[in-house]
Amino acid sequence: MFAGQLANEWIAAWNSHDLERILSHYTDDFEMRSPLIVERGLSAEGVLRGKEDIRAYWSEGLAAVRPLRFELLGVYAGVNQVVIHYRSVGRRLVTEVLELDDQHRIVRGSACHGEAA
Repeated sequence: MFAGQLANEWIAAWNSHDLERILSHYTDDFEMRSPLIVERGLSAEGVLRGKEDIRAYWSEGLAAVRPLRFELLGVYAGVNQVVIHYRSVGRRLVTEVLELDDQHRIVRGSACHGEAA
């Protein structure tokens, strides 16, 4: 199943700390939504657009959190969507809703953060 392949590669890319590998899953003009964007003062709306703005945000995050390690908990497939459920830094539960184009590249991502588990 494609959703499982994407989720496994997405998690592996983050765990590799290779920003270019991570960004390879996304279109150049993708949009990212996350409460962490608001927390870090990058956008009051919690939205960043385009690889260059998001590259800076993720580069800072990768440098600040060592070791960054995600644990895949579940994968859910929808119509042009994949939802990845994982355990993040500090054992925090996260779901990423990823909207895909017809080439299975991510055009929009939305992170939803839960409590530590």
